[in-house]
Amino acid sequence: MILYGISTCDTCKKAIKALEAAGHSVTFRDVRKDPLTEAEIDTIVTEFGDRIINKSSTTYRSFGDFLKASDPDAQIRSQPTVMKRPVIEAEGKWYLGWDQATIDALAG
Repeated sequence: MILYGISTCDTCKKAIKALEAAGHSVTFRDVRKDPLTEAEIDTIVTEFGDRIINKSSTTYRSFGDFLKASDPDAQIRSQPTVMKRPVIEAEGKWYLGWDQATIDALAG
């Protein structure tokens, strides 16, 4: 299981604790320190579309009009912290965020 996020994200920290408590081995991937590859960006954007972009984040709000109008893959390439967190890949399935559905599926 891989959890993509940033080390300062409280939601990512909470998700890692819950997943490990549920017996999962979690590999944490800090997208700020270890940027996503083109293939990873393509996979994540294909899976989630524009839902991957956290439009309420300060990162997104700091974008200029051109970048706001760009595709999600260009936005993530420019500033990886703009993606919603966490993104979790578990046995070929993808999960976005740490909501009740994700908790039930992975840690419940």
